[in-house]
Amino acid sequence: MTVLTNRQTTAPATSADEPRTFGMVVKAYIALTKPRIIELLLITTLPVMFLAAGGLPPLWTSVSVMVFGTLSAGSANALNCYVDRDIDQKMRRTRRRPLARHQVSPRGALIFGVVLGILSATGLWLTTNLLAALLSTAAILFYVLVYSMLLKRRTPQNIVWGGIAGCMPVLIGWAGITDRLDWAPLVLFGVVFFWTPPHTWTLAMRYKEDYAAAEVPMLPVVATERRVIMESIAYTWATVLCSLLLWPVAHTTLFYPAVAGVLGVLCLWEVHRLLARLNAGKTGVALRPMRFFHWSNAYLALLFLAVAIDPLLA
Repeated sequence: MTVLTNRQTTAPATSADEPRTFGMVVKAYIALTKPRIIELLLITTLPVMFLAAGGLPPLWTSVSVMVFGTLSAGSANALNCYVDRDIDQKMRRTRRRPLARHQVSPRGALIFGVVLGILSATGLWLTTNLLAALLSTAAILFYVLVYSMLLKRRTPQNIVWGGIAGCMPVLIGWAGITDRLDWAPLVLFGVVFFWTPPHTWTLAMRYKEDYAAAEVPMLPVVATERRVIMESIAYTWATVLCSLLLWPVAHTTLFYPAVAGVLGVLCLWEVHRLLARLNAGKTGVALRPMRFFHWSNAYLALLFLAVAIDPLLA
């Protein structure tokens, strides 16, 4: 696919010289970190620490990983906002972000993101270990340099490989407790890896026109609805099967595979309903892709809750 180079921007949502209070500026910088996305990342971090510790993890280590992990995710998101400031103005879903509304200067966002990244890596190194700090730094660099700058505007496979950055909190949480990596966190890494494409593609189906206007080749923009749904089904099956691998790999109790199995059946039911609606002649919004998007959020949260509960039962 050819490189997308159109970076023209629409008129700013707010005036650059609009008076702003200190509170408004603070709120704008917090918004740069995309707090709702950070919540999802932390949902996968803390349960892994329970699994790594075989029960309750050390309080100080848990707090440290969660705090500096939040700074790490905030750094990556702020730098992503800096890179995507032109296309964010073109999309209804993102045009109220601080840079798109000129509430924060591009230079300010860049410095803010870099400082958060330095603080997160330094904090993890000093309070946990070097491996956790290196994994945190790698996640930031991968999200910004590989996904945001290289893949996002060039290929419909952007979120498949770019989603690796979102899998890193699993490894960071495990490394924070054990100072090493093992097969169990790699299995959960795989769960998040396979989960990410269908989760993102169903959101992109809802905002297909936005991505098209911004010339971002998300799969729903460049492929038919049938292909998007079929690939979403394949990745969802991979997610569920990978989730069940944790049972023999981590030697969990029967609680985890029972929960993972029930959640997996429900998730597969939802994604196959997309295909059923398509076969019934439904298209566009009538396919109800956001139903699967919201359910996939619940699936991941509940699955990792089971990951945290299982070692407590053992």
